[in-house]
Amino acid sequence: MRALVTGGAGFIGSHLADALLERGARVAVLDNFASGKRQNVPAGAELFEVDLRDADAVHKAVAAFRPTHIFHQAAQASVKVSVDEPATDAAVNILGGLHLLDAARRVGVERVVFASTGGAIYGEVPEGTKATEDWPLNPKSPYGASKAAFERYLEVYRQNFGLKYTVLRYANVYGPRQDPFGEAGVVAIFTGRLLKGQPVTLFARREPGDEGCVRDYIWVGDVVQANLIAVERALDGCYNVGTGVGSTTRQVLAAVEAAVGVRAQVEPAPPRPGDLERSVIDASKLMQAGWSPTVTLAEGIRRTVDWFRSSSS
Repeated sequence: MRALVTGGAGFIGSHLADALLERGARVAVLDNFASGKRQNVPAGAELFEVDLRDADAVHKAVAAFRPTHIFHQAAQASVKVSVDEPATDAAVNILGGLHLLDAARRVGVERVVFASTGGAIYGEVPEGTKATEDWPLNPKSPYGASKAAFERYLEVYRQNFGLKYTVLRYANVYGPRQDPFGEAGVVAIFTGRLLKGQPVTLFARREPGDEGCVRDYIWVGDVVQANLIAVERALDGCYNVGTGVGSTTRQVLAAVEAAVGVRAQVEPAPPRPGDLERSVIDASKLMQAGWSPTVTLAEGIRRTVDWFRSSSS
């Protein structure tokens, strides 16, 4: 396998690049380092420092490496940025993605595995239910809308050019290497602030002071395994990647407090524009293909805290 990992210097992409190299694949990373870090790029991977919005550069990189498989992890991944700058979000997530697909079909890529979102694409998931892949797509943010749009483009490219694809709709992914300075990874943010003795902001579900939004949190290593299975089993279509278990923001904070060994100073805040109140997804379809989550939230948070501690020492 010749695997191109877009966003391979980022959180999920770098873990995936590591795993592919361990399995004997030839790996290249394509990243513009807008949020990725150079130290995350595995030593055995080729590197193309390219912005997806630069069509010529994308085509040259793909033509030079000639991947058999593309794992498309790169994205503008902030809900807040997408609300504030929807055109920027679309330029990266839709137009940039189309540059990649055009390049992929020209070199005969066998399969594209696309990192979509289960946390933003379905809209509100009512209490007592889990979103399955056949739920109507009802994104509340431009970020979710751009992911949904690109999924449609993948199907169009399959129909017109025979480009095979797998869509993986991730729940809220967390783990080592996640950015503690953004707004997309609450586990990393809480961990980073508690280790420094700083207060944390708890955004409300409805009113400041409540338990916060409900999310389905999935360990990064389990997400990597989903990507590998997508290729090994040649999975076509869309698959949710989550635990099916909802946790409030305050429950996550309590787990981080336990792992760090301190009590947080909490600053309640109103809901953020574009945030869903509740998002929990059903991954039964992917489980039938041989995948299953292996790490509980408490254990995953403990491992994440340990990594942040060791990386800052």
